[in-house]
Amino acid sequence: MHNFDLILGDSTEHIKKIPDHSIDLILTDPPYNLGRYSTGNIKMSWRKDFNNDVAEWDTFIFNPVDWLDEFVRILKPTGNLFAFTSYNLLGQWHQAFDPVFDTFQFVVWHKTNPPPKLRRAGFLNSCELIICAWNKGHTWNFTKQKEMHNFIETPICMGKERVKNPVHPTQKPLKVLSPFIKLATNPGDLVLDPFMGVGSTGVAALQLNRRFMGIEIDTSYFEAAKERIETAPVSLKI
Repeated sequence: MHNFDLILGDSTEHIKKIPDHSIDLILTDPPYNLGRYSTGNIKMSWRKDFNNDVAEWDTFIFNPVDWLDEFVRILKPTGNLFAFTSYNLLGQWHQAFDPVFDTFQFVVWHKTNPPPKLRRAGFLNSCELIICAWNKGHTWNFTKQKEMHNFIETPICMGKERVKNPVHPTQKPLKVLSPFIKLATNPGDLVLDPFMGVGSTGVAALQLNRRFMGIEIDTSYFEAAKERIETAPVSLKI
């Protein structure tokens, strides 16, 4: 029996089929709505075009409030929610989720090797935000005070961990995902990612002896996720 369930399709529909209060952790990376800020690739005379564009999926409008009711419905009373987001959506997340959950916080992920500013205008985009929401009595494996800062610092996903085909422009490294799973779940708990991408949340969950459910609408991403998750270390599966 598999300890994961992978679904190819639209998460706005499939999430409605998830039973009430069955999910221990929602850990996901939905669109950032940055499409309108993109200026396209930057042409360079000395190398190929510098990738400064966003993926097609990020041109679709994501409204956090549209997901509130379903997230609340499927989360266990002891459940936690973590969602990657950007500065332009933080206020919308807060406005929708803060009145409903007992606690609403955020974590800053500092990327130590962000893309350079080739035109030297403005700051490097070296930080991303992760919103956090939970109710009283939530699962919380607090460690040491010095380890509980709302700040994570790692490089962006690269090397062997990076999926080469298809390339996912916002693939998250396991070093960012794993601490949230360890903190907010126990072995055997069920982690959901309704925007699964190439399956990094699923890989992290299985490596930590958790169960995983992922939903992805893009066929190429789904197949890459399926291959990665099916070949997760057997010794760590439950």
